[in-house]
Amino acid sequence: MSDSRDKKFRGLEIYDRLRRGERLVKEDLANEYGVSLKTIQRDIDELRDYLFEKKEEIGEFEIIVKNKEYIYTAVSESDNTLTQQDILALSKILLESRAFNKKEMSLLLKKLQNQLSRESKIHVRELINNEDYYYTELQHGKDLLEVLWSLSNVIRETRVITFDYTRMDKKQTKKEVRPISIMFSEFYFYLIAYGITSEEDVPLVFRIDRMSNIKYKDETFYIPYRDRFEDGEFRKRIQFMYGGKLKKFTFEFSGPSLEAMLDRLPTAKVIKSEDKVHTIVAESYGDGIKMWLNSQGDNVKIIEEREV
Repeated sequence: MSDSRDKKFRGLEIYDRLRRGERLVKEDLANEYGVSLKTIQRDIDELRDYLFEKKEEIGEFEIIVKNKEYIYTAVSESDNTLTQQDILALSKILLESRAFNKKEMSLLLKKLQNQLSRESKIHVRELINNEDYYYTELQHGKDLLEVLWSLSNVIRETRVITFDYTRMDKKQTKKEVRPISIMFSEFYFYLIAYGITSEEDVPLVFRIDRMSNIKYKDETFYIPYRDRFEDGEFRKRIQFMYGGKLKKFTFEFSGPSLEAMLDRLPTAKVIKSEDKVHTIVAESYGDGIKMWLNSQGDNVKIIEEREV
């Protein structure tokens, strides 16, 4: 290997090791790569110049010396690199979601952990190892990552799609829709779409793992800006991904945790509280909210239900 290639490889490897959280000592680096202390210092200086020039793209980072160790650290709170704390939290959320089959889940967890130093990777691995080992994938067992990416592209390109859909009762139907969003809820990914011939633009909801033979047509569609779909607002008004018309519910709640009720229904507002009984109004698409309210037994009494 030429001196030029040696230098480039050494610089990239040192940067990668620092970025992953390793603490490096100049003397150790010189011995490891068979170069002088001045050469290592020059490598570090060049990396510092690179970080300064790229701060708008990668965030503000610097390489400092502490107790004779080189340490890669963020200059401010705007750190855009995942830390070991971030990756542990994301790994826990992924495992709890059960969103992917065993193969794709293992791949995602491995990629997240590969952002860490060897020591941090081992630490995170130890904390999630039991959950990962006993991870139980959902019954459909399908690969989803590629499908999700393909659907996201046709949403961005506003293209019409067709597909076969297997309903809960196992009956298959053919669909042609205008896709507008992808959402995740209660273990599953969902495609939110508008119909082609429907006069009312009521959002339709399809579980993506039940979609097959998906075809992306050249035909595009247009939705006026004023009628654009707002994912965040829809998310607040949907329960268990049951589609349907927008409704307003008024109900009384007398359960032990008002906080849990309000967290479950983001649109809920308390309009009156008396003797530990709270009168609440909430908006939601379809009957998913009604199913949940009825599941609360004597803690909930529905007073009124009407379309908005």
